[in-house]
Parts: sequence; C-alpha cells; structure tokens
Amino acid sequence: MSVKGSLFIVSAPSGAGKTSLVTSLVKMVPNMCISVSFTTRPMRPQEQEGVDYYFIDKEDFKAKLKAGIFLEHAQVFGQFYGTSRVWVEEARAKGVDVILEIDWQGAKQVRAQFVEAQSIFILPPSRDALLDRLQKRHADNVQIINERMKEAKDQISRYSEYDYLICNDQFEEALEQLKAVIQCQRLYWRRSQIEKAALIEKLLS
Repeated sequence: MSVKGSLFIVSAPSGAGKTSLVTSLVKMVPNMCISVSFTTRPMRPQEQEGVDYYFIDKEDFKAKLKAGIFLEHAQVFGQFYGTSRVWVEEARAKGVDVILEIDWQGAKQVRAQFVEAQSIFILPPSRDALLDRLQKRHADNVQIINERMKEAKDQISRYSEYDYLICNDQFEEALEQLKAVIQCQRLYWRRSQIEKAALIEKLLS
C-alpha cells in the first residue's frame, strides 16, 4: 500500500516571514513541495510565473472558480487567490507532502474537506517588528502597508483555529520548530505503519 502525502497549511499576516520559512523548509526536508497558487494580483519584481504564482486576470479566475478548479480560494486586498485541486491531489497521490501557503479563509475551506490536514500559524514577535519587515520589503506603498497592518490584527485573531503556533522572532529557531511539526506528522503511527509495514511484519513474526 502506498503512502499518501500529508497536507500542511501555513498561514500568517503579511510580513511575518511565512514564505521565507516555508522556502527554507522544503530545501531541508525531502519529499515535500509548496503548492503554487493562482492569483490576480500583479507580478512583483523578482517573481517568476509558475514558481511564485500563476498570474491570471480576474475573468480567468472567475471562470476557473465556476468550473470547480480550486481546492480553496480567497479575496485579499481586492485580489483573488486560489489553489488547484488537481495539482494537490496528484502530488499527494505520489506520496509527496504538500504545503499550502494560504490565509485563514482558505485554511477554513481546506480543513472542512481534509480533517487530517495539519495547520500552522506563524506569529510575528511584535507589531513594530511586523511593520518594520513590511517597510523593508519595498514591495508596497504606505497605503498598502497600512492596510496590511490593519488586516494583520484580523489574521492573528484566528490563531486558535490552527493546530500549531510558531513565533518567527529568531528565524533559525522558528525554522527548526516548523521542521519539527513536519517530522511529528511523518512519525504519526497510522502513516508509519504503512511505511514500515515490512519491518513490523518481521518484528512480529
């Protein structure tokens, strides 16, 4: 019997360092990938099509939504984001663990469909630190940054809906904690008994 890949949800307010943590994680942990979402927001400098996002217009997004393409979707700051259901299912069928970088709206939709999904919320060490990180990204103007700071409070208020909380104060420490969550799930006995079936059979014979 093949082992189906696990599904992990990682959420955080903008600027908390979610993407940096997840990107570093998949470089450390084998057999794991990040789902690439569709979005209607403009591409930022240094971003790549099919690597960071699939960039599409709103009409195309709405058509895909109507066709049931998305596992989850959300509207954030006037832009739409969605995850391909087929892509996630195909990756998991190959035994690959999948990370979804999504907000609380999408996380709620995924948990309703996959009760086994493990969800992780990344907290910033303080509001001042969050503001500083947003400003240093040089990705948004002052108005957008202020909107992100207001939205951060709503995002953080959803922390109790998640299975794990990690504070990204010291990056390396937060990364090790995130890695520990993945390792814990991989050692869960219902999954391990499939992976180690031959060993268990020999030990009990």
